[in-house]
Amino acid sequence: MTSPPLSGKVALVTGGSRGIGLAIARALTSEGVNVGITGRSASHLSTARREIEAAGPGMVETLQADVRDYAEVERAVAAVTARFGGLDFVVNNAGVGVFVDVADMTPSQWSEVLETNLSGVFHVCHAALPHLKQRGAGFIVNISSLAGKNAFAGGAAYCASKSGLNAFSEALMQEVRYDNIRVSYVMPGSVVTGFSVDESRGADWKIAPADVAAVVLVLFRANPLPLPRRVETRPAKPRK
Repeated sequence: MTSPPLSGKVALVTGGSRGIGLAIARALTSEGVNVGITGRSASHLSTARREIEAAGPGMVETLQADVRDYAEVERAVAAVTARFGGLDFVVNNAGVGVFVDVADMTPSQWSEVLETNLSGVFHVCHAALPHLKQRGAGFIVNISSLAGKNAFAGGAAYCASKSGLNAFSEALMQEVRYDNIRVSYVMPGSVVTGFSVDESRGADWKIAPADVAAVVLVLFRANPLPLPRRVETRPAKPRK
């Protein structure tokens, strides 16, 4: 069975104005996919739009939305489907990290991480699923992290959110597979994204955002019969 063509498909990428999300959006538009990206910063979205358009030939729509707010997510999904006539791919990439010990973490910090990294994914999937079902097929890729299975001190909120995301993805995969909607999650290790405060101190050993984007393209190009539900990718030679 041949791989399905990507050109002419429609994708929504959350957190698409920087880092991994921006790399995924660029990779998709370079394949002829029309892409809508969400982000909270209008200035970041404006800069990202120029970068994504340069990757062409796919078109891009920028949507200012906070995934923690379901109404904003609904509006973003509706805008993408109205602009491009439907929805085929969803990439849940929007995420935040607060790395402090539990004793020092504020309730608002905990809520920000869980609401963005976990509830935000639910919001997007809930709003997008009717459009994917209407299309008769679709693919949801959730960007998780190796932190979802490898917990570390100072990362309680982040690790919990990504562990929950993994379980959510597994359950959702079983719920929608007979609707011809595929669900996978990608668990990168250390990535150069500006996410970590220590990236300025030598990060040539880390994965590039484009490397994660390449994994997403492989998933979208894959034959529909087998489902690579979970993909782990990590630096080949991590810092000793």
